[in-house]
This record gives sequence, C-alpha cells and structure tokens, in this order.
Amino acid sequence: MARALDFEPLQGVTFGAVVRGPRVTDLDEAEFGTLYKAWLRYALLIFPGQFLKRDEQIAFAKRFGPLEFEMAAISNVKADGTVRVEKDNDDVMKVLKGNMGWHCDSTYMPLQAKGAVFSAEEVPTIGGHTGFADLRAGYDALDAATKAKLEGLSAFHSLYYSQGKLGHLPQKKADGEYNGYGFHNGPVPRRALVKTHPETGRKSLLIGRHAHNIPGMAEDESERFLQALVDHTCQKPRIYHHDWRPGDAVVWDNRCLMHQATPWDMTQRRIMWHSRIAGDPVHEAGLA
Repeated sequence: MARALDFEPLQGVTFGAVVRGPRVTDLDEAEFGTLYKAWLRYALLIFPGQFLKRDEQIAFAKRFGPLEFEMAAISNVKADGTVRVEKDNDDVMKVLKGNMGWHCDSTYMPLQAKGAVFSAEEVPTIGGHTGFADLRAGYDALDAATKAKLEGLSAFHSLYYSQGKLGHLPQKKADGEYNGYGFHNGPVPRRALVKTHPETGRKSLLIGRHAHNIPGMAEDESERFLQALVDHTCQKPRIYHHDWRPGDAVVWDNRCLMHQATPWDMTQRRIMWHSRIAGDPVHEAGLA
C-alpha cells in the first residue's frame, strides 16, 4: 500500500511545502488530486530525491495541464559536455545571467505560463540556488493607498526589454528568426499589475524584470514604481531560496510566485531541467 502524502510547510515563510510519500511517478488520481489542492494552497511543492527521467518529468508536468514546452535544459554545460566559459558571455550565458533577476515565466509571451516542474541533475557545491517570492503575500502586505493606486494599472512585458537592460541583443539568423526562446516579433503583452488567481480567487502582484512602461507614467517613474514593488515583495517572510541536491524536483505556481536563479562558480557544472505548464487562454492572455 502506498504511503500517504505528507506536506511539511516551509518554516518562517508564507508559502511552500516539502512533500514526502510516494514518488510523483506513482501517484494515483486521488493522490494527485490531493497534491494539486496542496499546490494551490502552498504555490511551491518540493520533492526531495525524485531523480526523474525525462519521460517521467514530462508526464508529471502534463498532469497539471498542457505544456508550453516539454523540457529544456537550464545549464552552463554544452551539448558536448564541456562547460561554457563565463567570460565568453555568449547568448546562453546572457540568458542564464538574466534569469538571476526576479521574474514570472512567459509574461512576455501571448500567454503567461501556469507553472513549471523543475529538477536538478547536477548542482554546484556553492550557490546556484533558486529563489521564490510570494506575490500573494506581497500584495496583502501593501498599504491601502498603494493597493488603491494599483487598481487599473498595467505594464508591458518583454524579454527584449529585460535582456536589453543587461546589454543582450540577440542576433538575427539568416532566415530572420531570433535565437532563443521568448524573443519573438509579436505584440508586446500588457498585463494588469494586480492579478486574481483563476482557481483560488486570491489577489497577487504581477511584476518582475520583464515588466516595464506603465501606461500613464513617465518611463523613469514607472521603473522606480515597479522596482519598489519587487523590493517590497522580496523580503522575509515572503522569499525562500532552495538549496538544490541532485534528484530534487519542484513544481511552482507561476501565477502567484516570482523566481530567480542565484550566482554560482560557473567553472562548476549546473544542469537543471525545466518543463513549462501552459497558461489557460481565458485567464493568462494579456490585456486587449
């Protein structure tokens, strides 16, 4: 008989839980239903020692909904097994550095992602953590005047904007397509700064490094205002940084959490695997 799922809330923070019990590959429908309800409550679930194979991770991610993409490596290791040289600062290295800024996934795409399953294959000895920030608790902690100011405000979201601030301008290929996921020539999405979760009804902020140019504000005022919201949110007890061990897996709710990578000695290998859960077109599309 399978062991019961056990959810151990993270201590000292407003979200997150460590899950122990059956492997995620062995969950029946009732167990997954319990897990999904806990995911909506905690927003971040951590599964130590899963060592998921590619097909296992993809199958687990698909239980949360259709996938935006099945699996991608987030890594400083090339396909041939060699480690990228940090000083070369190629496009992949620039994206890895960009990921160290607080963000939500795919807010720069037509649909914001629902969530993600992320797992660790190889990790450095120091650093390379993944931070998470609770946008629900960030909203709740705002004063009434700021909440009132936020009503009706929106911002544009663009990977060109966020990477451009780091000096990353991807090169066009001969066929006119840009290198790298998320660099596209479609409309720049505009999203409300206050998001209501489609399944829980809780309000949260929708901010992060891709957000810019609040309509009706001067550019510098918009940048200061958005950064102040990030700084406000990313304080204890609203943040948690996961210290990875090989085999760890997590699933987070991208509709109410920001995340970031943290620096590490890039002469050391870091191989992470990301499966992105697609957003619901009814709730995750940008504003008209």
